[in-house]
This record gives sequence, C-alpha cells and structure tokens, in this order.
Amino acid sequence: MKPRQLVLLFVLGGLLVENAESQTEKQQNKENTMKRVIGIGGLFFKAKDPATLKEWYNKHLGITGSDETGTVFEWRSAEDPEQRGHTVWSPFKQETKYFEPSTKEYMFNYRVENLVWLLDELRKEGVTVVGKVEEYEYGKFGWILDPEGNKIELWEPPKSERWPVSIPMK
Repeated sequence: MKPRQLVLLFVLGGLLVENAESQTEKQQNKENTMKRVIGIGGLFFKAKDPATLKEWYNKHLGITGSDETGTVFEWRSAEDPEQRGHTVWSPFKQETKYFEPSTKEYMFNYRVENLVWLLDELRKEGVTVVGKVEEYEYGKFGWILDPEGNKIELWEPPKSERWPVSIPMK
C-alpha cells in the first residue's frame, strides 16, 4: 500500500471514529437535556361517593365534568401558546384497584416527554416500575412507586392532543 493510501485510510478512519463519537455524544447530550416531568397530567383521589363529591365541587367551586372522566382543565403552553395541554381532576370510587399496589387515597399523574426512555432511566436508577406501558389514542401510560409506596402515573400525551376525549376512569 502506498503512503498516500495509508494517509487517506488513516484520515477516513479517524473521521469515522470521530463521527461515531460525535453521534454518541449527541445522544448523551440529548438524554441529559431531555425533560422528565413536563407538567401535571391529573389529580386522582378516592371518594366514598364520587358523584356527590363532584356535585359539591361543581356547586361551590364551579368544577364541572362528566361522570366518566371527571374534569378536564385545558391550558396553553407559556413557551408556545399554540400548544394545548390538559390536566384531569377526578375522584375515583373508594373500592378502585387502579391505585394498587399503593394503599394511598390519591395518585398523581405527571405529563412526561418520552415515557419509554424515562421508564428505562428510572429502572437503571433503581426505581420500582409497576406493570407494563399501556398505549391508547389519548397517550401512553406507565407507573412507578416512590419510596413511600405512592403509585405515580406517568403519561406521555399524543403529539397532537384531541380533546375533549373520554378517558375511562377505573
């Protein structure tokens, strides 16, 4: 092999290695800057009589909603007013199994940017992940437990939210 060919191979090889490293660095930078929780998706709590409680909140605080989904609060992003978001408020029946394995009377739902990535990261960090990711027309859902046993629902909304949508509250 001629010296000129060796230099060319060396240079090309170096560019390929540099390119591979920059791709890896780009991925790491993306992961380091990727947001985890981007907002509150919902507030869920157990109630002895959800229907009566919803009536009370409607009468005294003006919070209205359907029996099936509770109340959906619509808002817009401060960074991009064209981007709409929603937060759900809903009392559940006292007997609901939806909050299990937690024994708490409430569950928070947090909006996340990338559910699958976040659950992988949380597993690596030793966080207890509950169940498998569930996907619906209104987004992807996953669950974790905090150190005190509170079940936390993580929700990645669809890229283009179409509301109001009927979300079955178990």
